[in-house]
Amino acid sequence: MTDGSASHAAPTVVVVGGGFSGLLTAIHLLDNDRQVIVRLLEKSETFGGGRAYGSANGQHLLNVRASNMSAFPDRPDHFLDWLQARDGTGDGFVRRGVYGEYLQALLRGALGEGGHPGRLLLERDEAVALDLNGTRPSVRLALGRSLTADAVVLATGLGLPAAAPGAACEGIGAPAYFADPWSLDPATAPAGDILLIGSGLTMVDVASQLDRPDRRFTVVSRHGLLPRSHGPAAVAPLPDGPLTTPRETLRSLRAHAAVVGWRSAVDSLRPLTPAIWRGWSLAERRRFLRHGRAWWDVHRHRMAPRIAERMQRLADEGRLSVLAARLESLEPAAEGLVARLRRRGLRSAETRTFAAAVNCTGLSADILGAPLLRDLAGQGRLRPDPLKLGIDVDDAFRVRDTDGAPVAGLYAVGPLVRGARWESVAVPDLRKQTAEIAATLLADLRAERQARRPVTPC
Repeated sequence: MTDGSASHAAPTVVVVGGGFSGLLTAIHLLDNDRQVIVRLLEKSETFGGGRAYGSANGQHLLNVRASNMSAFPDRPDHFLDWLQARDGTGDGFVRRGVYGEYLQALLRGALGEGGHPGRLLLERDEAVALDLNGTRPSVRLALGRSLTADAVVLATGLGLPAAAPGAACEGIGAPAYFADPWSLDPATAPAGDILLIGSGLTMVDVASQLDRPDRRFTVVSRHGLLPRSHGPAAVAPLPDGPLTTPRETLRSLRAHAAVVGWRSAVDSLRPLTPAIWRGWSLAERRRFLRHGRAWWDVHRHRMAPRIAERMQRLADEGRLSVLAARLESLEPAAEGLVARLRRRGLRSAETRTFAAAVNCTGLSADILGAPLLRDLAGQGRLRPDPLKLGIDVDDAFRVRDTDGAPVAGLYAVGPLVRGARWESVAVPDLRKQTAEIAATLLADLRAERQARRPVTPC
């Protein structure tokens, strides 16, 4: 059964994924074209929140100040104004669940009389395949329907963390091993020593969520680095030095940090990060990922001060230790799990027993984990980017096929396009992407309609 209810005279766009990237792409499309119809497709129960902002846990705070969390690049105070009208809250690091409420408010506004009633259609289902062989793309859904469109935007985000290195996951079941850190129930997680695999912001979320006097945490990552804390940071100009290679960028950034402070220096690069990334060769990007990524991440993606204080308290109490080590194996045992850890610089590994382990390594870039992406890859309509960070797109977010050619009518946005844009996770970066992709897509649709318009003979 194909849903062809929308007239072809009104262009239709299917946006796959109803989190931040999908919702804001839909809103930009509707705001900038009075005819376009958007079908927003989401497999979970809630539109707008996504994995990032659907948390009701009060320990989970935004990692960016409210003053920089507006959903719209041209309305910088939009979120602050919404907070003030909601309960008088000012600038600061608010709960992530509150930001989810903000996105829900945007969704209601787009659906209501003052928004785009009848042109934003919510579809709760999962896209499993995409037929691009007809005159218009057709998205097949898990429940059997198909949605015909003029263009499709992939805004699914990335999958669950990749399997922990050395973990025999098939033999490890809950409650001892948690492959999905977002599925944790603090009330049922075991007490005792808990191994947290990965030391980024996902680990910080998990440690904050599980914090209880009878739990201790051992954090393991290759470099053993923790995210830095937010603090006062004045707006600074770009560094004076060159940024054309990772080595030059690091040298210029260090010199800049000595003058303006490291937070201001790192933040000064934010507006140009995609352009800097695109200016590096593929070999230079690989070199950065191998040697510089961990250091960039801990300075760029910071903790809210209150969360940083909590992590410091855990360390001061002896309940949090961080190891620069490699997890060689993780096996089930009579009382929890047995891990073999090889500390950095040592030849021999040590064996330790843990009550539980949580995979906090971050989102997986395995594009074959999602049915729709697997289907497109099988058709040759999609390929991983050269760095295996997500899927390959051109500079305007058009998906590239296995030959490197843009696929007509197929776009991607958000964490899926890290290979092209690098910074594709935080709201300040995603709000620009969603505005850009909407503009590109609408321009492509106009050009296509113009090309199909019959020529009137003289």
